[in-house]
Amino acid sequence: MTVNEFPRGAALLADPLRNKGTAFSLRERADHGLDGLLPAAVETLDEQADRAYEAFRGYDKPLNRHIYLRQLQDTNEILFHRLVTRHLEEMLPVVYTPTVGEACRRFSEIYRRPRGLFLSYEDRHRFREILRNRPHPDVDVIVVTDGQRILGLGDQGVGGMGIPIGKLSLYTAIGGIHPARTLPILLDAGTDNEELLADPHYLGRRERRVTGSAYDELVESLVAAVEAELPGTLLQWEDFATAHARPILTRYQDRLLTFNDDIQGTAAVALGALTTATTVAGTRLTDQRIVILGAGSAAVGVADMIRTAMTDEGLSPDEARSRFWFVDVDGLLTASRDGLSEEQRVYARDDEQESYGLAEVVRRTEPTVLIGLSTAKNAFTEDIVRQMASACERPVIFPLSNPTSHAEADPADLARWTNGKVLVATGSPFPPLKTDGREVPVAQANNVYVFPAIGLAVTAARATRVTDRMMVAAARAVGRCAARSATDDAVPAPLLPPLGEMRDAAREIAVAAGMAAVEDGVAPHATEDELRAAVERAQWTPQYER
Repeated sequence: MTVNEFPRGAALLADPLRNKGTAFSLRERADHGLDGLLPAAVETLDEQADRAYEAFRGYDKPLNRHIYLRQLQDTNEILFHRLVTRHLEEMLPVVYTPTVGEACRRFSEIYRRPRGLFLSYEDRHRFREILRNRPHPDVDVIVVTDGQRILGLGDQGVGGMGIPIGKLSLYTAIGGIHPARTLPILLDAGTDNEELLADPHYLGRRERRVTGSAYDELVESLVAAVEAELPGTLLQWEDFATAHARPILTRYQDRLLTFNDDIQGTAAVALGALTTATTVAGTRLTDQRIVILGAGSAAVGVADMIRTAMTDEGLSPDEARSRFWFVDVDGLLTASRDGLSEEQRVYARDDEQESYGLAEVVRRTEPTVLIGLSTAKNAFTEDIVRQMASACERPVIFPLSNPTSHAEADPADLARWTNGKVLVATGSPFPPLKTDGREVPVAQANNVYVFPAIGLAVTAARATRVTDRMMVAAARAVGRCAARSATDDAVPAPLLPPLGEMRDAAREIAVAAGMAAVEDGVAPHATEDELRAAVERAQWTPQYER
């Protein structure tokens, strides 16, 4: 069969992007050699989605639901995306965090069918050749991981492939990037996970991770292959270890259309939620005193994004920097401490010599904002939270660590300890809070608020780079969408838009990021109306072609 020849019969049913299953009409069945290969009923896409939803609900365990959805995606991509977009809020925790963490951990056990590309260290000199084996020639978005820092679970080796697959399904479901134009990549540098190395069924490279110059060569081989084969494609770095994440982003952000979602996406969502929180509290962003627990790449990225927004709103760089206190396992980051990275040293306090812990930092600084990106479960204790609330009318507390089992606090506890005054956003889903007999959803500061919209923005605007101003513009648009969704003044609104409305919000966020790209000179000139029209054209809708 030639490349352009339409498949027939069983081959057509095995093509997930062309397969309609029981939605093939009687004429199509006759024309494409499908007679006898399908049951007699002819369904619409929505009827198929109804039936698939019942099947999904029939599984009681989240992992089994995840496996079902992945099998559906491998069988019929359009039906899969119609199902997910119709039930986005319910299925997001199954397709992605927190369930995807368990799917990564058990990747070799539940592996069914290949998806994306696995690029091993031994093949680094052949990456360009291997990239030509991609399933579809035109690619708008690549998500790549090396599996070393998967959520809060650490090194999952080849199992990390579950993250790019899950991320890209959301690029499609929310951002509307056509599924054929997405490509997940697992950069297999090996693993230092002893369990995986000892597991006879482990599917990845059964060697210790390459390090140093060998690791740098591996990453450079990927970048060079993408530059040669897919110039202009957005390359998103995902779940790289702190030691690699920032240096990779710094090395390539001016060379490629690229960004790191853990550093920049997490930061943009946190800024979006903080923007809404300051509005609710009746304060200004520039007035905040911010304590951050955790000093990895994601935490520093959050501070960088907020600091950029603060300078945009009138603070000098030094004034903005002075609004932050970082605490890690060794206590407050101080200028006298050895071993800090260049990025961490920006926030190291030169007005403090003693490296005391979180409780003392909160007591001394009286913060208005407390952010957790530490994976330290329950680190925001009752004493710490009550101390913060005693000096702040509307404390803003974001336990952002994933998965749920690693969250720094439970929102219900935060509400109880602050007499309902807390303004909260979490990294993983939590049940609604009960306030005055009403249920108030807990804002989940999930990166899905930003990264699908960035993919849509760069595709529609034809951007050549992802700039900091684009991410700040996206964050502010998230805040505007949250404010717009608050329709009942009597019920406290969450700090982020409803997840079920994210496909519509993605268009607004994409327009904002696209306009920033134009203003930064990294996209062709376009008016807001022209860009809005381009965004609407670019957002793919899951429906069968006739």
